[in-house]
Amino acid sequence: MATERGNARKNKQDEFYTQLVDIENECKHYKEHFKGKTVFCNCDDPYESNFFKYFALNFNFLGLKKLICTSYATSPVAWVQLSFFENESVVVKKESGKQPYKIEITEVIDYNGDGAVDLSDVKYLLLNKKNTLTVLNGDGDFRSEECIKLLKESDIVVTNPPFSLFREYVAQLIEYEKKFLIIGNINAITYREIFKLIKNEKMWGGYIFNKTLEFEIPDNYEGERKNGKKYGKVPSITWFTNLETSKRLNELILYKNYTPEEYPSYYKFDAINIKRVSDIPCDYYGKLGVPITFLDCYNPQQFEIIGLGAGDLGREIGIGSSYTEEELKRFKKENPAFRRGIPFYFENGKLVVPYARLIIRRRK
Repeated sequence: MATERGNARKNKQDEFYTQLVDIENECKHYKEHFKGKTVFCNCDDPYESNFFKYFALNFNFLGLKKLICTSYATSPVAWVQLSFFENESVVVKKESGKQPYKIEITEVIDYNGDGAVDLSDVKYLLLNKKNTLTVLNGDGDFRSEECIKLLKESDIVVTNPPFSLFREYVAQLIEYEKKFLIIGNINAITYREIFKLIKNEKMWGGYIFNKTLEFEIPDNYEGERKNGKKYGKVPSITWFTNLETSKRLNELILYKNYTPEEYPSYYKFDAINIKRVSDIPCDYYGKLGVPITFLDCYNPQQFEIIGLGAGDLGREIGIGSSYTEEELKRFKKENPAFRRGIPFYFENGKLVVPYARLIIRRRK
């Protein structure tokens, strides 16, 4: 299993190190959720991860009970260099090569007596306090027995999981009923498993939604080198969570009026197409097909999510169920983007297929 997992990660570009500023910009909204809790970063080599850096430095400010971080066996920095400490090179010696490990912190104090907790105090804690760093027996994969045991002990998981394993990663969090705040791609909304969670109010978008973020990346990735490190920009990044957010209470202001000319009806599906979220009409209470970016301003008290117009999920709510074989052939010929299960409409006689649409309805 370890070999299979290693190969999966080797063949996927999953090594994206989140910048501290992006972690700060999201996590600052959840202070009340962290108080008295055990936070687990289970996809983060502590010596490279800015997640560890953020929670270690803010341990007292957030009022954490414990911080746990685990590394993966193939981490490019495990047991090599503490690049966490930007101005120093601290070599960690190990008798027999690299091994994954965990770091557990239950307190961070002002060891050097300078009146503030900073990186030097965290460094002293890691290098001098017994039982802070422990070697793992397995490979450190989030699915390993050891990491699952740590997961059970934690309250909130915060990390940037491998994009290629996003479905499996979220499924594990749901299975063990954990609170979480994680990074993913907005297109994860179209995954059957993820969409079901969103529809059932078990997962939603955070404050940073559908943004292009810059990540530190390994040397063999394509990117731009700056100050001795390599960075790559990744579009459509979204934080996903099941922690309550104040933005979910914001009501979307609607100002446009419905007209059949501006809001075409879908072919053989009772809903109208909305090109932009800002175009949602204030006087229409039927079904609406909106871009998936609608989730950034989704208030469950104002709107109801009915389904997703994409592939099998679309067919489940009746999109394409009444097409004849002749129609299917004609639609595919007229527009290569046509897929059964995706709602479409005609504009000036031309078949228009929008990207996957959330099917929603206003609550009266």
